Amino acid sequence: MKRATSPIFWSIFIFLIMVIFPLNFTFAQHSTVNPELDKKVEAFLKSKKNQWHDLNVPASDGELLYDIILKNGYTKGLEIGTSTGRSSIWIAWAFSKTGGKLITIEINEDRHKEALANFKNAGLSEYIDARLANAHELVKELPGPFDFVFSDADKGWYTNYFKEVDPKLESGGCFTAHNISRPGRRGMSGTTEFLEYVSALSNYSTTVDHSGGGLSISHKK
Repeated sequence: MKRATSPIFWSIFIFLIMVIFPLNFTFAQHSTVNPELDKKVEAFLKSKKNQWHDLNVPASDGELLYDIILKNGYTKGLEIGTSTGRSSIWIAWAFSKTGGKLITIEINEDRHKEALANFKNAGLSEYIDARLANAHELVKELPGPFDFVFSDADKGWYTNYFKEVDPKLESGGCFTAHNISRPGRRGMSGTTEFLEYVSALSNYSTTVDHSGGGLSISHKK
């Protein structure tokens, strides 16, 4: 006669699975499949491949942001510096799969309007809350919480943005910043100071990806 497996055994088994595979488990809880939306976004990005100007990120950095969100199952995003929306589209596309939403801020009205049109044409408007505002003021006012942040606005304000967002960023969350130079090279004004600041924080783990335009990735412990 077989002995029934005890409830304690299954409790321990489930706990170990969650500890060993936390990222996959988190994503599985939220992931959604929408092949029609995927086709629409892919087609839009392909049609605009060589038309992104106005300080937009390269495609490789968009893909990296997308991958970070999916890997960690992030759902509460903030982007500082929309431009005309290339990075926003990659981020929102990932949020369409995790059940998340992005707040993105742009100060220039023309770029903001073009971004809104791009979001609509990509089919991602429902995943994006696009604000026309001065990020110096709005970032302070946003209550959060956030679990993913992408900073790509005025570089001299990077450290200030980080300090404003840090209390609103959840443990396990990620703060990313664009145009971060390789070690030993002087970057854009403000980016070097920002990287030195965030790299010295004991409650963050920071790496820099140089495959595109230079992306710092800081995970909050």
